[in-house]
Amino acid sequence: MQQVYLAVDIGGSSGRVVAGEFDGRTIALEEVYRFENGGSAANDRMYWDMLKQWEHIVDGVSAASAKYGERVVSLGLDTWGVDFGLLGKNDELISNPFHYRDPQLDGILEWGFERVSREEIFAQTGLQFMEINSLFQLLALQRRESPILEFAEHLLMIPDLFNWLLTGVKANEFTNATTTQLLNPRTGEWATGLMDQFELPAKILGEIALPGTKLGKLRPSVAKEIGNNDLEVVLPGTHDTASAVMAVPSTESLSNQPNWCYISSGTWSLMGVEVVDPIINDQCLALNFTNEGGVGGSVRVLKNITGLWIVQQCRQAWKEEGRDYSWGELVDLAAACKPLQSFIDPDHGSFGNPESMPVAVQQFCGDTMQPIPETPGEIVRCALESLALKYQSVLGMLESLTGSAIELVHIVGGGTQNKLLCQMTADACQRQVVAGPMEATATGNLLVQLIANGAVASVA
Repeated sequence: MQQVYLAVDIGGSSGRVVAGEFDGRTIALEEVYRFENGGSAANDRMYWDMLKQWEHIVDGVSAASAKYGERVVSLGLDTWGVDFGLLGKNDELISNPFHYRDPQLDGILEWGFERVSREEIFAQTGLQFMEINSLFQLLALQRRESPILEFAEHLLMIPDLFNWLLTGVKANEFTNATTTQLLNPRTGEWATGLMDQFELPAKILGEIALPGTKLGKLRPSVAKEIGNNDLEVVLPGTHDTASAVMAVPSTESLSNQPNWCYISSGTWSLMGVEVVDPIINDQCLALNFTNEGGVGGSVRVLKNITGLWIVQQCRQAWKEEGRDYSWGELVDLAAACKPLQSFIDPDHGSFGNPESMPVAVQQFCGDTMQPIPETPGEIVRCALESLALKYQSVLGMLESLTGSAIELVHIVGGGTQNKLLCQMTADACQRQVVAGPMEATATGNLLVQLIANGAVASVA
């Protein structure tokens, strides 16, 4: 019988359960269950609805178990990075996890740098500075004297939290731990000294587990609800980008001078290289790149770029006005517009979470003395061209950091469906672009399970 493996893949805007049927040579993917996801605003805070997400996970895995029965071997779960939940005594979840767009993070970088310098934090963590990083989320709790920290016994990243609910095992998976700005990429251990400097409780950081680790079977109560007593939970790269990069179809050996880079394209664009050793030096700090853990012992040197978030929010704003454009319609409208008229910086703070994204794009262009895009097509074209030019800029930085010529750009993830953006990227970067797989995160998740179960020999 063909074996079936399940990938639970949860992003910021949606989640799904994907089944991978493996016949010994190829793996065929089928989406079994999908649900909407997003932040919930309450009390001037922004949260993730943890329990609603958990219900969807149980429903999705139950549907897959009902469909495939005893052929299901294991499941792996991945999500975004940086966000976490805190458990108190007796494993009580203290609060719904905060969303990385929570307003409590405003100005937190500067508040942190007053206590420990930017250079010292980078030397210990090698991570790109973003106010959403877990370190600064903890500092935001500290700054507003939240009682949550006083009662915390365990910090679990979002996928760690769900894996604990599935199995009862508390473990901090490596690739997601590297998004926290609390881990030393040289040693692979927590930067507890940094926690001490900030007077944060280092005791909340638990044992680090590598991708491929078998956490064990489902809790009896969960197994009964799902209808599968033999399902085993395996850790993939639980950071969705780590799983996506694992699925990049490169045949090159891992090296410190790679000839290819990747763009994991979705709400965010993560652009970088896979190398053997972290790059922690003044140039990396100045360029604000990050060193994150990869699958198979690799290091992902990359930059977080605001990706299709801007177009997604424009589409949502137009939908609320009664203009419900499909993705294909927006791309067609953009393709028909005159090229290279106006540009934005996708990472400018004004695009973080504005009341109206189309107005924010127009405001930026007006403030910078450029022609103001008026129609939806013009606004989308401006956003896509600006993103492609951002890729071109980051490509040059990657070549400078690694000292190697990058000849090939791999684009993976949902953004590969946007052929206009892929072609703009090739034109801007003047490099060959290979697009696919679209389902990179689920594919990488499933492949780690295949390796863990001995069905495939290695990453290579």
